[in-house]
Amino acid sequence: MLQSYKCDKVCSGLVVSGSGDPVNNFNLQILRTDVSGMPMEWVNYQDAVRLYHIEQVAYTCGERLYVVRGGINARSGLRSQIEVHSIIATQGSNRSLHDSYIPPLNNRALFKRDANMCMYCGQQFTRRDLSRDHVRPLSQGGYDDWNNVVTACKRCNNHKAGQTPEQANMQLLAIPFTPTHAEYIFLQGHRVLADQMKFLLAHFPRTSP
Repeated sequence: MLQSYKCDKVCSGLVVSGSGDPVNNFNLQILRTDVSGMPMEWVNYQDAVRLYHIEQVAYTCGERLYVVRGGINARSGLRSQIEVHSIIATQGSNRSLHDSYIPPLNNRALFKRDANMCMYCGQQFTRRDLSRDHVRPLSQGGYDDWNNVVTACKRCNNHKAGQTPEQANMQLLAIPFTPTHAEYIFLQGHRVLADQMKFLLAHFPRTSP
């Protein structure tokens, strides 16, 4: 049973053992791709173990993050073991991600796209002090999409109000853009590891900021 597995976390040459439900301690994300290597999503170690268990993992990349041990086979006397790597490629492919994919817009990804920087005053803020600004206001026919929204501090957003940057005499520091799927995967990540970042960068367009 998957619930009976014991998980050892391998990090910086040290092995830290845990049992029961160690998900709160072992929170490094695993990058899941399709069999062609196209990034798909982030999964936790439990989801990754299930994919290994049902033989959906085609191959792995990156460093070993976890060693998950199961029960002992009555006949062989051997204990089952699954090594979970930072990047796992799973069977099948998702063709929709290769086409003109438009990721869902949310403030967390938007703020990370703009490096938590107000696109008007150029200062960086914590997420709670940021807001979503529509370059062309909704009241003037603008859309709530990636190409029309930027990160703005609340002060600048209030000053701009329902105006365009030109009408408010404010300079827009960067042109908004729609992330590719690989860029969006990065924006959704927590504590992205170096090998995962290198893998994702290979899928970024050359024009990516």
